[in-house]
Amino acid sequence: MPMFASRGAYVGKPLHLVHEVRAQVEVDASAASKSSNTAPLRDGGDGAKAYAEAVSVYLAFAISKLTNLGSTVTSWMSDRGALRETFARQAIPMVWDYAEVNFFSNSGGNWSTPVDKISRAIADFPASGIGSVKQVNAGEVIYEAGTVISSDPPYYDNIGYADLSDFFFCWLKPSLKEIYPSIFGVLATPKTEELVATPYRHGGADAAEKFFLEGMTAAIGRMADGTAADFPATIYYAFKQSEVEQEGISSTGWSTFLQAVISAGFSVLGTWPIRTESPGRLIAKGTNALANSVVLVCRKKEATAEIISRAEFIRALKRELPPAIAELQAANIAPADMPQSAIGPGMGVFSRYKAVLESDDSPMSVKTALQLINRELDEYLGGIQGEFDADTRFAITWFEQNGMGKGEYGTANSIATARGISVDSVKHAGIVESAAGKVRILSRDELAGDWEPESDGHLTVWECLQHLVRLHEKDGISHDTAVLMKKINTQAEAVKDLAYCLYDISANKRKDAKEATAYNALIADWTELTKAAAAIHDTSGDRQIRLDI
Repeated sequence: MPMFASRGAYVGKPLHLVHEVRAQVEVDASAASKSSNTAPLRDGGDGAKAYAEAVSVYLAFAISKLTNLGSTVTSWMSDRGALRETFARQAIPMVWDYAEVNFFSNSGGNWSTPVDKISRAIADFPASGIGSVKQVNAGEVIYEAGTVISSDPPYYDNIGYADLSDFFFCWLKPSLKEIYPSIFGVLATPKTEELVATPYRHGGADAAEKFFLEGMTAAIGRMADGTAADFPATIYYAFKQSEVEQEGISSTGWSTFLQAVISAGFSVLGTWPIRTESPGRLIAKGTNALANSVVLVCRKKEATAEIISRAEFIRALKRELPPAIAELQAANIAPADMPQSAIGPGMGVFSRYKAVLESDDSPMSVKTALQLINRELDEYLGGIQGEFDADTRFAITWFEQNGMGKGEYGTANSIATARGISVDSVKHAGIVESAAGKVRILSRDELAGDWEPESDGHLTVWECLQHLVRLHEKDGISHDTAVLMKKINTQAEAVKDLAYCLYDISANKRKDAKEATAYNALIADWTELTKAAAAIHDTSGDRQIRLDI
């Protein structure tokens, strides 16, 4: 492997030293221990021999960590003055020149750092109880009764870990082959059984998808059979950024994965987005970086599950999804996460039934169900608009059609008339500019800086939101932002609903990432902002009030 060339004659030495350390530790442990157990670590031994083998395993881990820092595909982060390791993401990059660390220095990438981290982790291990790890084919494993399952399975075609693991395998093998001969007795890691939809292994995309679906259904079927009745199972899925941008929440990988979960006998009770990726990690535009992760909360489907029609499924969605989405909004789920979150109650309806039949009596696919769930979410967010004042509803429609750009007065007048108002009304509200036969919405920066909601005789939800976003963009959860939140108290829920609507329009219809980010960020901070506003008792501005934010 020339791309992982060594940095000198010393590289191979630590691998041999691990064997020497293991022999010396066994001698010392035998002298100090009263145990006569000579079974090796792989057979559950707990005597001097197993202890020495465990120490050498941890040392091998430290060496393995160094290989991540000491290959010829590392690079230098000039903005941080630090080394970028080989696996800054789940791929081996191409580099024109590499950065070299000194293993024997006191700076970053030295030998002592991984040893120290591993020793500190060991020190925090519980002092009682015995844990075990087994390598078993997930489609064949038999779970013990009452098992609580939390699984992070492969993500369709996202990452080929088997290929990448060979990077570390060739360095771990010399140190650990004697301890785990069954694992390290092969030339490289097994590839053919890895449960990912990799076209080059299976002769094409269709065959790869079939392999993944069948394998994942078998693996999750074992989970459904073995999961404890008293506890839900949790299963994680990570989205590709490109999947979300190109196909939305009904993407091939996601729908195939959900199909496997439901076909295996699980009913999906909830889907909760979680933040699993560091914002500072290496992300290039257009790469398959994880947009976010979702945890599926599942229980075994009832044996008495019914079969219903497509029309009955849609009626159930219309009945159950709106209150569920309202609860998610009340929990301040960020708008960017709402489509994934809404999948939970939507799939809860779909997966509780044995099957949902199309008009031709064929079973509805998960992909179709996801599209229907997303349609209901759009209708719900659109329906919220009817609760706003007429001027705000005009601004929403105008923004959806024109953004912050100019449009014809005649078109604006038609939109206003349909809402029982005039363009002059929206202009009087301070929302738009109308001149020379053209109309446009005023940007946040153009709004009056001395605006006060209490003295505004033509108050609109649109103004309240835009002023709040303007301050939040500038100061975050500051005293001024919290004071404004306090002043618009009676409009707060309507303001939050409007933020969800405008996020949906900005992100999905206008493709305006900057505008969408502003609304998403406000909702993300909504809980803390509400707490800060509640702590304010004087909004006069005559004195500063300390906020513990």
